[in-house]
Amino acid sequence: MATLIALGTQWGDEGKGRIVDVLAEHADFVVRYQGGGNAGHTIVADGAELTVRQVPAGILRETTCVLGNGVALDPGRFLDEVDGLRARGIRVTPDNLVVSDRAHVTLPYHLDLDAPNDPVLQAAGLATTHHGIRPTYVDKVGRTGIRVSDLFDEELLRQKLSRNLEQKSAVLGAKARPIDELFELCCGWAEQAGPFVRDTVRLLNQALDADKSVVFEGAQATGLDIDLGTYPFVTSSHTTAGGACIGTGVSPRRIDRVLGIAKAYITKVGDIDPFPSAMTEQTENDLRSQLGESGGTEQNRIGWFDVEMVRYAAMVNGIDALAITKLDALDGVESPQICVGYEYQGRRLEGVVSDQRALTECRPVLEAMPGWGEPTTEARRFEDLPENARRYVERIAALCDLPIAILTVGRDRSATIIGDASYVSRGIA
Repeated sequence: MATLIALGTQWGDEGKGRIVDVLAEHADFVVRYQGGGNAGHTIVADGAELTVRQVPAGILRETTCVLGNGVALDPGRFLDEVDGLRARGIRVTPDNLVVSDRAHVTLPYHLDLDAPNDPVLQAAGLATTHHGIRPTYVDKVGRTGIRVSDLFDEELLRQKLSRNLEQKSAVLGAKARPIDELFELCCGWAEQAGPFVRDTVRLLNQALDADKSVVFEGAQATGLDIDLGTYPFVTSSHTTAGGACIGTGVSPRRIDRVLGIAKAYITKVGDIDPFPSAMTEQTENDLRSQLGESGGTEQNRIGWFDVEMVRYAAMVNGIDALAITKLDALDGVESPQICVGYEYQGRRLEGVVSDQRALTECRPVLEAMPGWGEPTTEARRFEDLPENARRYVERIAALCDLPIAILTVGRDRSATIIGDASYVSRGIA
């Protein structure tokens, strides 16, 4: 048995799908344990790009992919994603893709409640992907949610839909959908998705009893954890390592390793929420195109690598190694910076604190590193990197007090440097 949790150490967008795809080569199971269609994991293999949203990033490998009980499942979008994968010639069957019967279902009224013009969210400056994730988890915690298993009990399903619609109609008004429409939709989901549904708690524990290897795939990242992230600018689930146990029914005693994934710099969505290592506006504008962060209607904010953020993530997750992605994006940057601390009102903060005002208004303490003019994209061993690129990575490892297990220097899965082969192979397989 070997188990590993792979999760983000920043605010998402670290390239987790890319890393999970590498790890999946040595895994029997890849398991998503939280989040829903609000996640997007991208893999590039042999020049072809694939983005998966609910299906785990191990789907391109000879592994069994599992959506655990902690996931918010949108059955309609899940089935569309399955169809899309099959259309690209990717094998997707109930043998290699399994859905937990305990996962909570995202219904059309959750999407309606997650509308872009929600005045409550707007007033608080909170962002949402409008995939119905927040209302789904609200119902879960409120104990009114509908689970996948409920889709197969028509009498219970109708009772729960009726009760929920009675409550939500007061908010939705004319947008409220008729119960018969929702009931028929759910029955259709049950018929189409039924073959994928199993008791995944038992499945995974039996697999571990049989000495199978499992990679637990986190969505979003530590900074977005509902309890341990920069609340309230977070997602609605447990994105940290503890969430892997909650979201799958696998005991903490069965977790062997935790791999933290971090981009060689950092990005974040949102204009008013904390971002201590943010670049100056001028620097961000100068580097946006080079870093590949241009385009789109809602651009990411960009910052320097944040050591305090990663050290905090290491503490709360028990991280024992790092994967650093997009090192190549810094090729040609004259003097990449590393954020080594935060200052607020003349004093040094003790890392990632809960004080929202302090974390929002603090200033980064930056350490300048020498840049490298040569490209890193052809390197396949650490010693092949330009000297200053090696120094940058080594400095990050020293400041975070963690070894670097994986480096990526390009978008394709082949552009990967394994810094610790024993971690990636023996640690998983």
